[in-house]
Amino acid sequence: MKKPRILTEAQIADLPYRPGVGIMLVNQRGQIFVAQRIDNPGPAWQMPQGGIDEGEEPMQAAWRELMEEVGTDRARYVGESREWLTYDLPIELVPQIWKGRFRGQRQKWFLFRFLGTDRDINIATEHPEFSSWRWAELEELPALIVPFKRNLYHQLLTEFAPLIRR
Repeated sequence: MKKPRILTEAQIADLPYRPGVGIMLVNQRGQIFVAQRIDNPGPAWQMPQGGIDEGEEPMQAAWRELMEEVGTDRARYVGESREWLTYDLPIELVPQIWKGRFRGQRQKWFLFRFLGTDRDINIATEHPEFSSWRWAELEELPALIVPFKRNLYHQLLTEFAPLIRR
């Protein structure tokens, strides 16, 4: 059995952020799509997110991730984060995730209005990442998320809340 690589804080600080996108999918009632990862059966939920492929624009990546993770494209673009937002992984996770090449993610977030019904969501995609999903109220979202992503989610809610309530 291969032992996980041990990295110092200084080594981690020198690692780059993985470029990615995140998707806030909002239904007609102003609720947010959240899902539980298959590889993390704990009580933590998250919004869809993923890496940007080589040569791919962030908007393209967002639409691809929506299909790959949520199984739908029944959505309308509403807006995107002004800045790229970052989060750092906990030190103990850095060697385990993305083969230890990244310290966390640098993400462009997109807000989409869901135009379908719950039947249009299918998380049992070709390569499923989620075991379950639900709609969450805006105010409860930060408490559902793993602690190391909470600051990013607070930033997102501050920025997107006026657009969600339209």
